[in-house]
Amino acid sequence: MAAPEGPLVVGVDSSTQSTKALVVDAATGEVVARGQAPHTVSADHESDPEQWWDALCAALEQCGPAVHQAAAVSIGGQQHGLVTLDAGGRPVRPALLWNDVRSAPQRDRLVEELGGPKVWAERFGSVPATSFTVTKWAWLTELEPEAAAATRAVRLPHDYLTERLTGQGTTDRGDASGTGWWSTADEEYDREILERVGLSPDLLPRVLGHGEAAGTVRPAEGLPLPQGALVAAGTGDNMAAALGLGLRPGQPVLSLGTSGTVYAVSTHRPADPTGIVAGFADARTDWLPLACTLNCTLAVDRVAALFGLDREAVEAGGGVTVLPFLDGERTPDLPYASGLLTGLRHDTTPGRILQATYDGAVYSLLAALDLVLDADAAADTPILLIGGGAKGTAWRETVRRLSGRPVVVPRAQELVALGAAAQAAALLLGEDAAAVARRWSTAEGPSYEAVERDEETLARLAATLDGADTLLRRR
Repeated sequence: MAAPEGPLVVGVDSSTQSTKALVVDAATGEVVARGQAPHTVSADHESDPEQWWDALCAALEQCGPAVHQAAAVSIGGQQHGLVTLDAGGRPVRPALLWNDVRSAPQRDRLVEELGGPKVWAERFGSVPATSFTVTKWAWLTELEPEAAAATRAVRLPHDYLTERLTGQGTTDRGDASGTGWWSTADEEYDREILERVGLSPDLLPRVLGHGEAAGTVRPAEGLPLPQGALVAAGTGDNMAAALGLGLRPGQPVLSLGTSGTVYAVSTHRPADPTGIVAGFADARTDWLPLACTLNCTLAVDRVAALFGLDREAVEAGGGVTVLPFLDGERTPDLPYASGLLTGLRHDTTPGRILQATYDGAVYSLLAALDLVLDADAAADTPILLIGGGAKGTAWRETVRRLSGRPVVVPRAQELVALGAAAQAAALLLGEDAAAVARRWSTAEGPSYEAVERDEETLARLAATLDGADTLLRRR
């Protein structure tokens, strides 16, 4: 490996399943070392925060000698998790993770008590889903009051690790905007909702401003980072990925994973009363409207498996339509739906059904994207296609055909950790984090020109969804 051109920084992605660490040349964006260590998650979506710290130390140790030269570090972490700490900074109980939905009754009550979805959207930017931290705290106070009473600090996952590094309780506006108790309208904690759920603001971390340091690395057993290295504010995983791509306002991102996600940086504060668009803040001074679909690569792979097909074995034509809502659906809002297949004929082949499944999944994502993008966003801006599905030809070509937009598949991987590294580099060098990522050319990759949009398939999907609405809403 050639000598780095600039100082080294560390970017961390502490996700549901593992911690990844990258050592990056701040001048060029070259990844000079990497490490990864797993997490254990219980069947009811809980995880011990102490193991996140152990995984962080292990992942950093795997980076070898380069990590000892790091001048700055930043943590990107899974959003929405509830970390409760006692007076000594130790977890009171395992963290409730983003995909824990036990707080659905508390969510429904909170939405109603505060005045309904419109009030939530106007004040907080989002109508809370059961993933939001405020609903988890309400659940904890009702179902485990002793744990709530023993809590002396409430943190998000990335906050917990940052505090272990610095000894200071801090967070950032991006991750805070997914809690349900930080107002995007006022950019501060909302006293009314905190009183309603019985949470003192004294238990919450200080929200750092853009470019403000969380502190410096303090000595800790097993931690290979150098003492005194700068620690950036860190942020939530979606915000870190947006930084990792160096997004400009209006640039759409479509992430193809087990679930699908669409987002774009916006200069306008989102406030969607339907709850489809989460009106997050980004990690800088703008906004990150985001929408999610539940059925993406997993649904397509399931249909491929039913027919014994490779996921790329698609065939065009045939007029068959599939709404692949195998796990219910979030966008459109059909939580009790199941999958729907219609238009079968004697000449229908398994490959055509598989292609129709891709079509149905991408249709839902593009409908969500229309809600995320500002009305004045350019219609010919390329879609940045990321996630595991972005590697698949069938996924890419379906997105091109149904969107009518150019598509770019960035070469950069591990975008959350890379975005955290860009934030660390920006703090160290006094630059803007998104500008750092653009200098690193993180969004560059194979580019595919726009093709004529398949209006016939789009119309058929829209008609099928509309006609089957009553059926799909059945419990």
